[in-house]
Amino acid sequence: MLSAWWDGDADGVVNMAADEALGAVAERGGEPLIRFYGWSEPTVSLGAFQRLADARAIPDIAAASLVRRPSGGGAIVHGSDLTYALAVPKTHPLGQTAQLLYTAAHETLASVLQGHGIAARLFADPPHDADFLCFSRRAGGDLVVAAAGRQPTAADPKVMGSAQRRLAGAVVQHGSLLLRANAGVGPAARHAGLEDLHADLRSLDLRQLATAWLDRLARRLGGDFHWEDGRFTTACSAEAAARTQAYADPRWLSRR
Repeated sequence: MLSAWWDGDADGVVNMAADEALGAVAERGGEPLIRFYGWSEPTVSLGAFQRLADARAIPDIAAASLVRRPSGGGAIVHGSDLTYALAVPKTHPLGQTAQLLYTAAHETLASVLQGHGIAARLFADPPHDADFLCFSRRAGGDLVVAAAGRQPTAADPKVMGSAQRRLAGAVVQHGSLLLRANAGVGPAARHAGLEDLHADLRSLDLRQLATAWLDRLARRLGGDFHWEDGRFTTACSAEAAARTQAYADPRWLSRR
């Protein structure tokens, strides 16, 4: 059974602490968990291995708050996206290999978007992953879509990327579904999202989209899913609060 929470907006420190807590709960309970959330202000989350100095050198993200994720990958500009954290025990077949879980999450969302008439697919061309910002990169398994009325090409925009952190007994996978270009950062850090590429999606209910996606993802995980009442950050407040101090510590942000 996949348990899901719709958590609303929070700042970067709270979100990262909650995601680490999600992994701990999944590890103890032996069941996959997922939470969806937004951001209370424009925030750039750095990958665990990215250098803070490199972020500080990009003028277009200077006005955004910074937080460091526990997962890898490129820097993500948040605030115009729907973010998820998926925690899967390592004992689960999809928790044993990084690419299997990555592909399962992206393929199932692609199938939902295809049902809306969107040319969504997993990127399979030669990778381009040297850029600092996640949505300027493309790697195998990233979710890309063609703009409305256009045929798919190798240059199609990336609308979702994910990254993982492997804990002792669970895998936490972060992912960001880009909805629209973020007006809170400079032009070089803005990327077209789903609503920019397909204007008819601006009226789409995000929770309905997430529900359709979870229905497919849960089946790929081998079961069903259900929405939990309230927020994960409320249900497991003590678990998350215990980790908040670590993510608020400037030493975590500047560790690289």
